[in-house]
Amino acid sequence: MTLSNSYLLLNNKTPTKMKLEEIQDLIKFVSKSGVTCVEIEQKDFKITIKTEKKEAKPQYMAALPTAAPAPVQAAPALAPAPVAKEPTPAKEVESKYITINSPMIGTFYRSSGPDKGPFINVGDEVAPGKIICIVEAMKLFNEIEAEISGKIIKILVDDASPVEYDQPLLLIDPS
Repeated sequence: MTLSNSYLLLNNKTPTKMKLEEIQDLIKFVSKSGVTCVEIEQKDFKITIKTEKKEAKPQYMAALPTAAPAPVQAAPALAPAPVAKEPTPAKEVESKYITINSPMIGTFYRSSGPDKGPFINVGDEVAPGKIICIVEAMKLFNEIEAEISGKIIKILVDDASPVEYDQPLLLIDPS
């Protein structure tokens, strides 16, 4: 901070016990500390240093650039696709199944090693406590156990593929 931004008031005589470098160091200290006024009084002099209060200017952070959306082009009109007639909609069929979700972020494995067989296959019966897969997270292989009994209907994730927290892994028919 320069002397122009601070006011130095000396009462009585010029200080005899403080050197100019000490006064400049004191001014720098006051400006860095954020204090607006400092008074020092000794028997033969008094010094007061006041700094101007600067208004806090808002600080703006630049937003990270995001990819611009691709321009949307009108697709040519197509004839509606024929709808397959199902006796029961797929959503209703899947709603009776219980989904086993990943308890963590990691890599999904169906077996304990590349030369080992899978823990479960579609159609297998599982019971609570049976290991159904492994999710590797940070070099730790976490065995995921079934919490319910039932039949494996569908495996929703490919072997050795990354999974997110709470991502569906398997469908089990509890009946």
